[in-house]
Amino acid sequence: MGKQAEFRFSELDLDALATATGRVAIVAGLDGALGKAGRRVSRLTKGALKRLVESESFEKASEGDVITLGYPTGMEAEAVDVLKLTRTAKLDVARKAGVALAKAKGDAALTLSLGNLPRASEIIMGLALRLYTFTPHKTEDETAQGGIHILCPKPGELEAACASPLAVARGVHFTRDLVNEPANVLTTTEFANRLEALSAHGVNVKTLDEPELAKLGMHSLLSVGHGSASPSKVVVMEWMGGEKGAAPVALVGKGVVFDTGGISLKPAGGMEDMTMDMGGAGTVAGAMQALAERKAKANVVGIVGLVENMPSDRATRPGDVVTSMKGDTIEVINTDAEGRLVLCDIMWHVQEAYKPAAMVDLATLTGAIVVALGHENTGVFSNDDMLCNSFLKAAAAEGEGAWRMPMGRGYADMLKSRIADVKNVGSRPGGAVTAAEFLKRFVKEGQPWIHLDIAGTASVKAETAYAPTGATGWGVMALNRLVADNYEG
Repeated sequence: MGKQAEFRFSELDLDALATATGRVAIVAGLDGALGKAGRRVSRLTKGALKRLVESESFEKASEGDVITLGYPTGMEAEAVDVLKLTRTAKLDVARKAGVALAKAKGDAALTLSLGNLPRASEIIMGLALRLYTFTPHKTEDETAQGGIHILCPKPGELEAACASPLAVARGVHFTRDLVNEPANVLTTTEFANRLEALSAHGVNVKTLDEPELAKLGMHSLLSVGHGSASPSKVVVMEWMGGEKGAAPVALVGKGVVFDTGGISLKPAGGMEDMTMDMGGAGTVAGAMQALAERKAKANVVGIVGLVENMPSDRATRPGDVVTSMKGDTIEVINTDAEGRLVLCDIMWHVQEAYKPAAMVDLATLTGAIVVALGHENTGVFSNDDMLCNSFLKAAAAEGEGAWRMPMGRGYADMLKSRIADVKNVGSRPGGAVTAAEFLKRFVKEGQPWIHLDIAGTASVKAETAYAPTGATGWGVMALNRLVADNYEG
């Protein structure tokens, strides 16, 4: 698992600042004004901190930046980090300030004096999100992640205020852990085992194996895993924290633990990145953990299809026709368009079994969405303006990029098959939209639905606002807020 820091909260002890090891961080206003902790640190350093906040470098720094005073005289700390921030800082600025502190912190212990800043919990959220590394497969000695000691006037109140944000951050980290794992470790069976462990948080987890899936009629999903020795599975996770009998929100995730493309084999270059093709299922898992840990007062069902797409003598071939749980027949034109074959069956199942109030599916579905939107935004497709707008609002509030894409009959017509009800791919133009139109075919009449194509945002080659290089955990925060703002009573 990725390394995570421990947080503890205490009342401000000015005398302890001199003997704190690791790093000490204080907050200074935009004009350099210092609080009690800052003034004590300035005295300990014989005015060095005061000179720093009066310097040109501090003046030129932007709000939310960290300016460091290295090896301060009169203190045992290796550095004093000065966070430039106003009391009226916006949420995103406060979180990014926490990110800046996390980058400065590294593996060292951190003593952070926040005074009574209104956005203290958001600073801590930013810290928690960015303090993540994935090193379980490195053999060299790893330094333990230094803890974070928060000093403030009312530690009990701040700790309570941080409980939900830190639960969400742990959900984000869970998603990152899953997406970062190599495929020889995170097999379909191991993935299911890790999801079953969510029962410790009060989630009711049920795993459906291949005989059960065949009995349900999920032959579209099963066709994807035919070429692999790893058994295909579906895992259903229930968090029923809301009103008894109220229709749940359904979160649906594509969990292709490795995607070779099947018989329609991918090029070798970059194929190693296909360990992240279970990103949709990873996001659903992280969101379910976050909701359960913070005891969300809502009913939410997560369902993920776990398969491996491999070529073999048993693998599905281009030109084969498979039958979905809905009963629609699908001509498989390209076995590398496998994610939609997984999703269509579990989407149908969750609608049949739970009649959800809203359904959101997530998948690293198409390269086309990366061409369209790059790595800044997830593609959002929906049949319901109210639900879609609620999600876009939630994503914007959490700083997770999302952009609504078009849909329409012209795109759906590109999926007409000569020999079956539908093809699994259309022509090259509009590939992300035709994929969404394929999924829409498996959305029941009147069912509010969103499809999120996270191919460009689930795992990236450069650090993002809240994550180091690699898995981002995109979507956990947005889904949590969508539930909190719209489905908790």
